[in-house]
Amino acid sequence: MKRIVLLFAILAVAGCCNKAPLIGISGSYMPTGGTSLNTNYSQAVSRAGGVPVIIPTVSSREEADAVLAVLDGIVFSGGEDLGPWLYGEDIYNETVFVDSVRDVSDVFLAQAALDSHKPILAICRGEQLMNVVLGGSLYQDIPDQLPDNVGHGGTTHKIGIEAGSILASLFGADSLEVNSTHHQAVKDLAPGLTVTAHSPDGIVEAYEGDNLIAVQFHPEKLVRTDAKWLALFKLFIKKARR
Repeated sequence: MKRIVLLFAILAVAGCCNKAPLIGISGSYMPTGGTSLNTNYSQAVSRAGGVPVIIPTVSSREEADAVLAVLDGIVFSGGEDLGPWLYGEDIYNETVFVDSVRDVSDVFLAQAALDSHKPILAICRGEQLMNVVLGGSLYQDIPDQLPDNVGHGGTTHKIGIEAGSILASLFGADSLEVNSTHHQAVKDLAPGLTVTAHSPDGIVEAYEGDNLIAVQFHPEKLVRTDAKWLALFKLFIKKARR
């Protein structure tokens, strides 16, 4: 825990001196040792004007609070399925793969982030995580539970954006084409959240809350081929500036 605090304290000083917000990005736990994160996340944050920092897994709320104390904002990244016991269910079928170490870490970090009132950008698993932490639930396996879906496992599809939402202010209220690489999704929306985008089959593709923007798709990948998606990260960085 002391090493984590020291690392983030040093980075906080660097971020302050650079006058750029320090943005933590949650990573995946590697049983063989270390933390894993696709570089698209850090590249998008950097291009938008933030200082990206990969957050190793934490094991207590104390560690999570210490990390959030020196961050200006946090991105919850994609990854493994969330343990369904977090929303009162058993594992639905053999397609559900969880990582209890990351679940513990991400829940502590999410709670600390919410209590800090610092900006949160939640992507894919991150969207599902924040919904669960705030009291919602998930479809554990879209193909089985929603067989008439438009296809979400490694394809693209349209989303409809709600007028008056943050996404609409950035991209307009017309349909947008997004990538889709998930088999779980928001089922019961948590209290206090507002859905801001759906796919044609009704699956929640984005929602907003206090200091929170969550999307089911992967804008950090879309940025690589379409610069318009950088606007989402720039808005997030703007909110994170001290």
